[in-house]
Amino acid sequence: MQQETLLKTQRIWFGTVLGLAVTLVFGWSNGMFAALLPMFVLTQIDRWNSGLIAQLVIAVIWVCIQVTFIIGFFQPYPLLMTLVVAIMLLCKCIAMTHKSSYLFGYVGLLMGSILLNYGSYQGFDLEDFVMGLVASALLTGPVVALAFYLFPEPCNPQPLSHLANQNQAKTHNDNQRKDHLGMVRQAALGWIVAMAAFILFQVADLNDSLSAQASILIVLAPMTFIGSMAVAKIRILGTFLGCLAGMILQLTLYSLANNMILFLLGFAIAAAIFCRWLAMGGIKAGIGFSAMSALTVPLTSSFVPEQQDAFFSICYRFSSIVVAVVVTSLLIWLVHHFLVRVVRFKSLAACSVTR
Repeated sequence: MQQETLLKTQRIWFGTVLGLAVTLVFGWSNGMFAALLPMFVLTQIDRWNSGLIAQLVIAVIWVCIQVTFIIGFFQPYPLLMTLVVAIMLLCKCIAMTHKSSYLFGYVGLLMGSILLNYGSYQGFDLEDFVMGLVASALLTGPVVALAFYLFPEPCNPQPLSHLANQNQAKTHNDNQRKDHLGMVRQAALGWIVAMAAFILFQVADLNDSLSAQASILIVLAPMTFIGSMAVAKIRILGTFLGCLAGMILQLTLYSLANNMILFLLGFAIAAAIFCRWLAMGGIKAGIGFSAMSALTVPLTSSFVPEQQDAFFSICYRFSSIVVAVVVTSLLIWLVHHFLVRVVRFKSLAACSVTR
């Protein structure tokens, strides 16, 4: 294992475990965000990047303000609320077509859709959820800084071969088209699928399907048909491995799961393998991210030692994600082919008129 990969693995593992430990010590609700947000940031960068972290924090705070305002003022008027949400999601999708604002748009799209879904149900404490999410976002900066302080990148110059391998790693945004026509199609694809998911979760009683809704938007993240199909396969495989690790952890601890130290130790051991994949990049990083979310979410939201196990939640999570990924893939395929024909036809018609 190369030294850089080892150090990155240690940073991701440390940030994830420390984020979860803070939520356990202080009794925060929705501790999954405190574990997953540092993991996401540490996977993206190899050096301290204050701009990326600031963009993440601003995106979370801004979307929380937007959703709180929309639900507070427009929830009694469904048609008006749908129109306002459509404008908000369209702005997020347009932001995702630009590399500099991709993170801001994607975080807003993902978190905004989840908050809009849960906030529309009676009895849901939106304020508590928002405060937990904002606290987790603010915690991300110190956790990432401490991870880089304890496990810094080596200062010695890297060989050209290693730099070449780093340059081959691409983000979702790097695979997107940069021409005007391609950016319009990508924004339209993201907006149509996101709105379809919003309407579905508003009409149907799916208040316990956070994982399925998040999977729809994760598959949508590349904003391209080919990229989304690749992410769909990775999402299913990673979720299966994460759910399997969660079941093994619960069965291993059994009655000892109420011991916070043993629970955190078991989680740290299970997370080590997935953090190694995250540090390697490429397909393994996608599998590792899906596995870590599948491992973290049920154990932090459904598992209550000696009161409620997470077995049913884990099984439901996997089945709902598979269904959501398959349906989303079909919808993306339909929308993609529709946009290819419609947008091209309109552009050609406009050119003929100008002539």
